[in-house]
Amino acid sequence: MSSSKKYKIAVIPGDGTGPEVISEGIKVLKAVAANESIKYDLVNYDLGGERYKKTGEVLPDSVLEELKKFDTIYLGAIGHPDVKPGILEKGLLLRLRFELDQYINLRPVKLYPNVPCPLKDKGPKDIDFVVVRENTEGLYTGAGGVLKKGTPDEVATQESINTRKGVERCLRYAFKYAQKRNKEKKLTLCGKTNVLTYGFDLWERTFYEVAEDYPDIKTDYAHVDATCMWMVKNPEWFDVIVTDNMFGDIITDLGAMIQGGMGIAAGGNINPEGVSMFEPIGGSAPKYTGQNVINPLATICAGGMMLETLGEDKAGKRVENAVIKLLESGKLKSLDAGKMGMTTSQIGDWLAENI
Repeated sequence: MSSSKKYKIAVIPGDGTGPEVISEGIKVLKAVAANESIKYDLVNYDLGGERYKKTGEVLPDSVLEELKKFDTIYLGAIGHPDVKPGILEKGLLLRLRFELDQYINLRPVKLYPNVPCPLKDKGPKDIDFVVVRENTEGLYTGAGGVLKKGTPDEVATQESINTRKGVERCLRYAFKYAQKRNKEKKLTLCGKTNVLTYGFDLWERTFYEVAEDYPDIKTDYAHVDATCMWMVKNPEWFDVIVTDNMFGDIITDLGAMIQGGMGIAAGGNINPEGVSMFEPIGGSAPKYTGQNVINPLATICAGGMMLETLGEDKAGKRVENAVIKLLESGKLKSLDAGKMGMTTSQIGDWLAENI
């Protein structure tokens, strides 16, 4: 990318502690921009619980059309105690994923230095892999139905929709990612071929067909239950894992725990040809709102991922290296809200100064 490139970024601070963590993320992004001569055009959107309470709007069509014109979206957190669960998540997060065709959910699972890990005898050298999750198909399409609801004869079906196109583009992204990552150059397909004989038959056949175009990548297969066991027992076995929407949702939460918790886990909803969205994995933590005690590292790491996805690899690496430096310094006593030994804004300031 040209070094004076200007990126148009839509910022959705969201609910609860979202605005606090996003402002630290922007502080760090601005600091790295000054070093790398990148420019941003940041536009704030007040989407979330408060807007919904005031206007009844979750994601107006006009706003969706505006968002399609940005280079990327930076999200704080969505989730409001006064709004029924599902309204914001489905109406905003899932709708953005589907409408912007963000068909990849990218989740690095990386244990940083001085971050407590619940796994015995495992350190940063053991836990460093990436999960590529298909993000627009599977059980999340909402296909299915119900018959004789509320009676003893009720029938409920939920269908997993997998298309050749959807599966193949996800797999190709994963193979390319394993190449670019250039670590073990190994890609593991996580599925359940012994039970889910239709959907994962399509995944498995396509996986080995696509693999022929990437002879430098080693291929591997593991059932989802075995993947969960090995993530705990031998996380060092994994390099890049590719899987469907449902299994990806489950194993990435396990991944967040083995890398030290939601306070450090960042993710991207990616459309490689369009508009992507980056966010911390944790929720809006409403009980800590306005106290300046929430951990902003996951949001800051998501900002680093955003830069890398925009093609600014060096800038993205700078953000990650600053986070590692802070963790190595021992200044941060914990990743838990209120126990960090630093305030939310102090963490942002320290990283901005040390970028």
